[in-house]
Amino acid sequence: MTGIDLTIIWAGIIAFAVVVYVIMDGFDLGIGILFPNFKVGPERDTAMNSIAPVWDGNETWLVLGGGGLLAAFPLAYAIILPALYAPLIAMLLGLVLRGVAFEFRWRDPAHRAIWDVAFTTGSVVATFAQGVTLGALLQGITVEGRAYAGGWWEWLTPFSLLTGFALLAGYALLGCCWLIWKTEGPLQRQCFSYAGRLGILLLLAIIAVSAATPFLEAQYYHRWLAYPGIIATAQIPLATAIVSFLFFRSLSKRKEAQPFLYALLLFGLCLIGLGVSMWPDIIPGRVSIWEAAAPYDSQIFMLVGAAIMIPIILGYTAWAYWVFRGKVGSDGYH
Repeated sequence: MTGIDLTIIWAGIIAFAVVVYVIMDGFDLGIGILFPNFKVGPERDTAMNSIAPVWDGNETWLVLGGGGLLAAFPLAYAIILPALYAPLIAMLLGLVLRGVAFEFRWRDPAHRAIWDVAFTTGSVVATFAQGVTLGALLQGITVEGRAYAGGWWEWLTPFSLLTGFALLAGYALLGCCWLIWKTEGPLQRQCFSYAGRLGILLLLAIIAVSAATPFLEAQYYHRWLAYPGIIATAQIPLATAIVSFLFFRSLSKRKEAQPFLYALLLFGLCLIGLGVSMWPDIIPGRVSIWEAAAPYDSQIFMLVGAAIMIPIILGYTAWAYWVFRGKVGSDGYH
């Protein structure tokens, strides 16, 4: 494999894992965020049953992304974790709480109200922590030599809080659009009404984050606003405007699958924008992917495993979604 830059391949693998995780776990976290707005009984049961066959498998991609970062970019892992211990631990605890609540909600019906609160709390905490983590990484981490040199609270800033709330709005929109696609009747009509408001809220959040990002690092400003690069980067907000128009039009026409697909496209455009801002750094303005990369032989060894496991994961994930395709009825069955 002489002449092939495995560092770029591994950066692509980890980016792919993150994108798939956001797409797949985003909507079921969003359902947890919206859960208190659904009526106790059939509505909540239907919402939860719509993700029951796939929710735990969706988190496989989070494990792949975290494990891949440790294996392929150990220096970045060693810097990012100490810098973001608090939000990352909060995220993991939120995911654990959500998972426990999901299982015990059915096995302990006498305390279902408590587990419903735990399900929502875990979803909100995990989502907000993911958004804060992203914002803290994007705004920059203090690095001296090859180690984190900032304080315990460096991650907590107005920008990181903004990205946390933005992700709450985004995941809630994904969850809402998923239920539009997968349910019918009063729950679907309720989600149609929520989706429009959440779509506006997400667009406002995207505008706020996009307006603040170029001023966090000099490299962001030059990539987004300096000529002639602005000719290329301007296409991303233009595409966002077009997809947003199509999203709201699909809602007005009461389409079922299209709002979810357009919401995913909005997330995809945001992730492309994130890539434009960060590339080729893994810690913006501090450490590039090549500086953080594992030795070549280690990357080769891990690539063999990834080449075997990723198709298997994609295969069983696709099979699960195919088997449980279609609407979820009020009885909880597909």
